[in-house]
Amino acid sequence: MPFCIEDELKKVPNLPGVYLMHDETDTIIYVGKAKNLSHRLHQYFQESHSEGAKKDVMVTLIEWFEYVVTDSEVEALVLECNLIKEHRPKYNTLLTDDKTYPFVKVTLGEQFPRVIFSRELRQDGSAYFGPFVSAGALKDLIGLLVKAYRIRTCRSLKGHERACLNYHIGQCDAPCQGEVDEEAYLERIKQVMEFLGGSFTPLIRELKEKMETASSELRFEEAASYRDMYRSVLALREKQKITHLDDTRTDRDIAAVARDGGNAVVCIFFIRSGRMTGSDEVLLHAGENDDDAKVLSYFIEQFYGSAPMVPPEILLPIEPEDRTVLENYLTGLRGGSVRIRIPQRGEKNRMVELASKNAVMKLTKDRDRLLAEEARTVGAVREIETLLGEEGLYRMEAYDISNISGVYPVGSMVVYEGGKPKKSDYRRFTIKTVEGPDDYASMREVLTRRFTHVGGGFEHRPDVIMMDGGRGQVNICLEVLDSLGIEIPVCGMVKDERHRTRGLYFNNVELPVDTHSEAFRLITRIQDEAHRFAIEYHRSLRNKGQIKSILDDIDGVGEKRRKSLLLTFKSVDRIREATEEELAAAPSMNAKAAKTVWDFFHNGKKTVDNPKNVVDNRYN
Repeated sequence: MPFCIEDELKKVPNLPGVYLMHDETDTIIYVGKAKNLSHRLHQYFQESHSEGAKKDVMVTLIEWFEYVVTDSEVEALVLECNLIKEHRPKYNTLLTDDKTYPFVKVTLGEQFPRVIFSRELRQDGSAYFGPFVSAGALKDLIGLLVKAYRIRTCRSLKGHERACLNYHIGQCDAPCQGEVDEEAYLERIKQVMEFLGGSFTPLIRELKEKMETASSELRFEEAASYRDMYRSVLALREKQKITHLDDTRTDRDIAAVARDGGNAVVCIFFIRSGRMTGSDEVLLHAGENDDDAKVLSYFIEQFYGSAPMVPPEILLPIEPEDRTVLENYLTGLRGGSVRIRIPQRGEKNRMVELASKNAVMKLTKDRDRLLAEEARTVGAVREIETLLGEEGLYRMEAYDISNISGVYPVGSMVVYEGGKPKKSDYRRFTIKTVEGPDDYASMREVLTRRFTHVGGGFEHRPDVIMMDGGRGQVNICLEVLDSLGIEIPVCGMVKDERHRTRGLYFNNVELPVDTHSEAFRLITRIQDEAHRFAIEYHRSLRNKGQIKSILDDIDGVGEKRRKSLLLTFKSVDRIREATEEELAAAPSMNAKAAKTVWDFFHNGKKTVDNPKNVVDNRYN
């Protein structure tokens, strides 16, 4: 029976829950929550009621709706967040990007703890500090702490026959060799944690003393190293001085919004132990009639719904919509009390005002850039979704094969999420079971290995697979997925006779793509990236094989002498042209070894299957 909206409205209960609006293609175009489902759904279809221009258009597209009853408003909010994240409906207020922020992790569960970079918070006994906005700056900070406090970096204390390089250059005391007292090491870790908590003075004093001592003893290179670390810590202290709040015991976030029509920017400050660890701006697509209170409510729902950490306190300039429900929701996420506060005076109010000013500046100054970035990433993904008739294509994986006449065949897997490359999930494959130039068989091996493994970066399944090629490569992928009982959309990135992207092969049809569209540009970037990643790996394997085949075959020339020859002469061609006297003059060489090398190239075995000029970049 056809869906009759008037009849179905009569059946909706007066209970809290979540509703989903569908268009004529069954696509979910809006997800909402309600304290009273019946009252809220009736509002949409009353002629006298307006949801704003954007949602009024949405109402005309509704063909049918469904709803889920929940026990409470908080449960409805949790379900709404999950459904929005899964379906990303067109007419919802959405964050344009699901951001993840990095943390400093101190592995207190280990005998000799490490200080490492992490994007996840786990209940593993470790201490976490953050979040930080810049991953690069955080890695620099960790590097500084590791050097200053000589913290170990090796992942395991087992199986080390000798100390690593860090020990020999004075950056680690080799706990793996039993060279450091555990109690003294843990005291250093305590100092690191105090530093991350905002206590800069002890490290500043220590670095200054070491700098002055090294300088007085004429160890100028070491003194310069301490000087650079000293300046870095001073700069970090000055940056955080201005954000020091009166209450240093509480972690909190500070957020404020600026809007311009359907565009909104939320500026958020991350305050930990009274000091700012970072700030960021988040772009949202909002309804034109949504006020600041509603936009902030949407932001809190979605931002903290996927955040690894929820602070006990959030400061806002105005009260968000459904404040009590939001507090209960955040308390459930955190596992402890969370309060939303609207400060009226003092330092906290000043910081909220500062966040508001930053949001306004960001919206006016960077709006065009933010929108352009959103168009080339998330916007391009939406265009591809429309082209393929698919929804929720957040994670895309692309595959390519590279070989020359079947030599050193390799496969590449590149990953894009939200239209941006996620290089940490890239993987490369050395082909193990295929001999000769058989791209189809090689691709079958790559895909089988990828989709039969769990872990090692393969935990997440793609929403769509992009094959470098047309019908043949797509069919290989579909065969592998079918044999494993996996259903994932697969399309081929087809190129023309000039090797330029032409269209997408999907469901046995080649779909043309507008060459001026963001979708076309994204497809081209993905295809080029998969090809580049495969080519680089293939080239590295080929170069290693070439170098080994010509120099490692000379009797009497081991690793040390090979390194010496290549550092001295730079290429195999120059080694071949050198006299015995010139060869003998190279470090680690002698007259006997020089004669052996000269005889190899002139009187003995000739290697003809390698290029003349080969440089071993390992020694450059």
